[in-house]
Amino acid sequence: MSSERSVEFTKDNIDIYLKEVAKEYRKQVGKGMPAELILIGGASVLINYGFRNMTTDIDALIRAASSMKDAISRVGDRFGLPTGWLNADFKNTDSYTPKLEEFSSYYRTYSNVLSIRTVKAEYLIAMKLRSGRQYKSDLSDVLGILAEHEKRGTPITMEQIRKAVTDLYGDWTSLSDVSQAFIENVMADGRFEQLYVQTAQGEKETKELLIRFEKDYPGVTKESNVDAIVGNLQKKADKASILAQLRQKKSKGMETI
Repeated sequence: MSSERSVEFTKDNIDIYLKEVAKEYRKQVGKGMPAELILIGGASVLINYGFRNMTTDIDALIRAASSMKDAISRVGDRFGLPTGWLNADFKNTDSYTPKLEEFSSYYRTYSNVLSIRTVKAEYLIAMKLRSGRQYKSDLSDVLGILAEHEKRGTPITMEQIRKAVTDLYGDWTSLSDVSQAFIENVMADGRFEQLYVQTAQGEKETKELLIRFEKDYPGVTKESNVDAIVGNLQKKADKASILAQLRQKKSKGMETI
């Protein structure tokens, strides 16, 4: 079985592993059964942007013959990757919607059999806002994407983000109050790079608080209560970070941070 050690996936090694998956898949099914992966989350960020260095797994929507599962496992074993290193577990989260396939763009093809697609910028932002985890990289990823597009001369507007959220999830209120306050404030402020640094640090500190809590109280943290636990931990730590302030829907604006 694959090693369970922690692995850091980068843009360079993701390309290597996906190429190997394509070769293994083609060995099993030939080139007459093409497959497609739509990279989601951190992997999609890595492929398209330079502000983030790594992710710990590769989330994807997988459209392929059943042999793809075996191909992924074989490559994982060969390179000592953890079980589930490339998975479709994302489909069990609130951020998933089958409409994502409509808003992806072509990246590249391996071995003439495996096509890779990634999520378009404003739709990736919509997904990150929908998830909005303060102990992951969701909010800093939003800021990183906004900053890079501004540098490229292709800034993303609030109208584009609102449309993306509506396209994927039905309406703007599908986002949490915290995510709505966050994106409205940062778009009004515009200091994306500065806020990225602050937010990434806040996410790191919040994750450390959560890890310590889980060590002290094993088995308590669940998907249904993690946001409440995170909020309480931030309050107890008396944090003045952007993440702590975003607990309040009616924030005064980013100039006070």
